[in-house]
Amino acid sequence: MKTIEFFFDVGSPYSYLAYHQLPKIAQARKASILWRPMLLGGVFQATGNASPATVPLKAVYSQVDLERWARHFNVTFNHNPHFPINTLQLMRGAVAMQMRSDEEFHRYLSAIFSAMFEHPRNLGNPEEVAAVLEDAGISPLLFLELIKDDKVKAKLKSDTEEAVARGVFGAPTFFVGSDMFWGQDRLDFVDMALS
Repeated sequence: MKTIEFFFDVGSPYSYLAYHQLPKIAQARKASILWRPMLLGGVFQATGNASPATVPLKAVYSQVDLERWARHFNVTFNHNPHFPINTLQLMRGAVAMQMRSDEEFHRYLSAIFSAMFEHPRNLGNPEEVAAVLEDAGISPLLFLELIKDDKVKAKLKSDTEEAVARGVFGAPTFFVGSDMFWGQDRLDFVDMALS
């Protein structure tokens, strides 16, 4: 069975779009997805890249572009007015849930991506995060405990470093074998690589 590695950060709207499309491609190609949470801020720092939100004209264009892609993929997308949000705790949460179980990881991702880009909430506010987790049936107290765990911190750090070492400079990034594809607009190439 072929595998698609999916490096992502929940703060990336393009990762959110890919999150909705990639399972369809994987299913059609009988491939598995290896979910690789990473810290996009750490990737930017290591590579000298920056969020489109920091380049005024690009930020304006990105909003139009994201809406076009959301329509193309038939996915609900709403701009989060609380951007930019530091995703360190949220990405530690993703790593922690993944270390616990597939079920908890996917429930967590679904809740966080939804609160980020479907029904935008201020996920930079710990009380808002707690409310989103509560609604998803995830204990906010457990979340706080898990994101302080040294093993969780170390895994997010090492996975982010691995991403950079392999050439990742932004999110979403996909690997099929040694072939790297960056951006949700490269999903057709991911699909071809699997065929």
